[in-house]
This record gives sequence, structure tokens and C-alpha cells, in this order.
Amino acid sequence: MSCNYYKREFSMDTMFQPSLSDCQLKEILRDHNLTVSQPRIALLRYIMQNYHHPKAETVFHDLRPDNPTLSLTTVYNTLRLFAENGLCSMLTIDDKHVYYDGDTKPHGHFMCVGCGRIFDIPGSIMPNASKLHENGMDGFQVHEMHYYLKGTCNECNENI
Repeated sequence: MSCNYYKREFSMDTMFQPSLSDCQLKEILRDHNLTVSQPRIALLRYIMQNYHHPKAETVFHDLRPDNPTLSLTTVYNTLRLFAENGLCSMLTIDDKHVYYDGDTKPHGHFMCVGCGRIFDIPGSIMPNASKLHENGMDGFQVHEMHYYLKGTCNECNENI
């Protein structure tokens, strides 16, 4: 069975959405040269549906009831594999945890030091790495950029 419409309708810029079918998720895995398995389908669906930047432990806890054979090691290894293949990003916004983000479009993150939540910062307000040449860095190529801010969110500010 083929989901030919996947390539036409979805790209890495638009795939961050909860409505993808198993067939489409399988095709995304194949397009990234990854072996298709039920745990990978479940993990890919989860990371693409959950906008709260979960930790691997949270993913494991949430998926375990419907996937009793799933191990925490599988979750860690699969999320790392997804990150290495551009299906998600690993956020190391603090030095204690790794968070995962299924939205691979350029954008930043704001971590509230009060409640610990992570918020997306639109890519349009991030620094422009393409202007390196203006600062004497001709020939440099940016392969990855992390834009993290830490502070207090509006809800925590209201409770102070």
C-alpha cells in the first residue's frame, strides 16, 4: 500500500500535525531511510502531536499503556535516531534534561524558570544567521542553530 499523496501534500515544513495516518507515518520513516516498526510509528505520531516539548521519560510514560512491550531504552534510542535524521530536534535548554520537538522548522524556545514549561519562539524574531558575512565570517556555513531564552512566563509573573 502506498500513500503517494504524502509527498505531494506534506513536507518537513508542514508535517507537524496530528492528522497523519499510519500509512503516512510509515512513508515518512521510509523517506528518511528508517526501518518501519510499530514503536517507531507510535513515537513519530506522539512527537508530531505533542507540542509541549516532552522528555523521553514523558514519552515513555504516555505511550507505555498502549504499547506494553515498549522500553525506555527504545524510546531514548528512537528519539535520538529521529533527531539524527531530521524528524525532530533535541533541545538541551537546561543542563539536566533533553527535550524533543517535532517541529523542525527554524524557531527558538523560551523556558520558564518558574513552571518549567517551554514555549516556541517564532523563527521570524530569531537572529539571522545568514548575515555572518556582514561580520567578517565569509565562507562559514551554519548547519544548526539553537536559540534559547530563559525567564518567567506571563502566568508565573501574575502569580508573583
